[in-house]
Amino acid sequence: MNVILPGAAATLSGLLSDKRGRKIVCVQGLGFVGAANAIAIASARDGAGNPLYNVIGVDLPTASGQERAAALNQGAFPFATTDTTLIDAARSARVAGNLVAVTEASVFGEADIIVVEIGLDIDDEAATPKVDLPPFRAAISAVGDHMKPDALILLESTVPPGTTERIVAPLLRERLAARALPAHALKLAYCYERVMPGDGYLASIVEMWRVYAGMTVPAADAAEAFLSSFIDTGKRSLTRLGSIRAVETAKVLENTFRAVNIALIDEWEKFARRIDVDLFEVLEAIRVRPTHQNIRYPGLGVGGYCLSKDPLFGGVSAQDIFGLADFEFPLSTAAVTINDRMPAATVALLEETFAEGLAGKRVLILGASYREDVGDTRHSPSLTLARLLADKRATVAIADPLVDAEIGVPLHRDLPDARGFDAVILAVGHKQYRAIDLAAWSGAERPVILDANGVLSRQQLAALRQAGFKVAAIGRGRR
Repeated sequence: MNVILPGAAATLSGLLSDKRGRKIVCVQGLGFVGAANAIAIASARDGAGNPLYNVIGVDLPTASGQERAAALNQGAFPFATTDTTLIDAARSARVAGNLVAVTEASVFGEADIIVVEIGLDIDDEAATPKVDLPPFRAAISAVGDHMKPDALILLESTVPPGTTERIVAPLLRERLAARALPAHALKLAYCYERVMPGDGYLASIVEMWRVYAGMTVPAADAAEAFLSSFIDTGKRSLTRLGSIRAVETAKVLENTFRAVNIALIDEWEKFARRIDVDLFEVLEAIRVRPTHQNIRYPGLGVGGYCLSKDPLFGGVSAQDIFGLADFEFPLSTAAVTINDRMPAATVALLEETFAEGLAGKRVLILGASYREDVGDTRHSPSLTLARLLADKRATVAIADPLVDAEIGVPLHRDLPDARGFDAVILAVGHKQYRAIDLAAWSGAERPVILDANGVLSRQQLAALRQAGFKVAAIGRGRR
């Protein structure tokens, strides 16, 4: 059942009855992007320093949805983060009283602007990858069942090209028509985010280039006005494209390019290590050339919610949305496959260090999240690594200072006692692990140290060797 959370009712009532002429913005979905976006919009100010918007965050009435909403209502960001600016902004929004979070869909009916931040999952185990449309359609239907017909709907979810025009727009028109409301002037726009959790979490929203388009010129104009109100367009310009499907394509291709880039280096990592070449050294030399500065480094693989699935959206769009049954994306698909295999490469490298194999070995993985300085474990290669080690009958534990969730493996927020561990794998470059003194932590123990993600410098690895540790590293060769 949808509910207004305790403590939020008074704030919500105040926002809805505000007499200062502020527009009401609803942000649908309070995940890693939506929660941060709600705070960013609530932080927008006019020339006199007054809030521009009253913001209502909306999530599902599930346990996790209620937890996220409750955190925002207490002035806290609902996920672990190292971005103190974001933490302060969440607190300031509570003090200002212009941000409230609920699990009640009817509030969409009060909104002048609705920002949709709903993830679209994909089943990549199927013979042909398929998107999981029912939850996404249910979220869009909830908006259509309550929205005002003149509200701006701004979709920011990453979707297969064509989704907004061929799925979202018809569904919204259908729901408006069912309420006997006009649907011909639907104000629908699309703009993708480039959120990067970490130290610059909030800045990646308010100081980042945006690409957008509208179904109509008035919708695009409304989106531009809204985006310009909380994004520093003096630093980071907005780019309007000619169609929403072009913007959707830009988002998917942007993420696919990065995934292919990473896959290329993952492929060369194996060769470089076999011939005893330090690939990090090679890549640093290549990056001197300005045109190649975005070449990636080798690592444990790709995780997170975007790069692990977005390269597959091209095929989904071609086959399921535009009916191009014979159209394929072999390079994009291969990139996902190559990146998914990297945890297995780490296991194989560790296995090489034990003549008797990994059965019965105790292994500590440092880092459970999918990238440094965040607590997000979605599609984390560290968890795949843990599973593969368990398949080899090793006993696995994970430490991560930012993760506080059930991950199916014994989890430590702090480093556990070193005694009894046969190997330590540095999987995530959290600040704490880049500066770690493994020799001091190990004491008299000498576990194998495997750097799977470029966490330690060449100097740190050399120092460990000199201290009597057996050291291995993805991308480093044997030196």
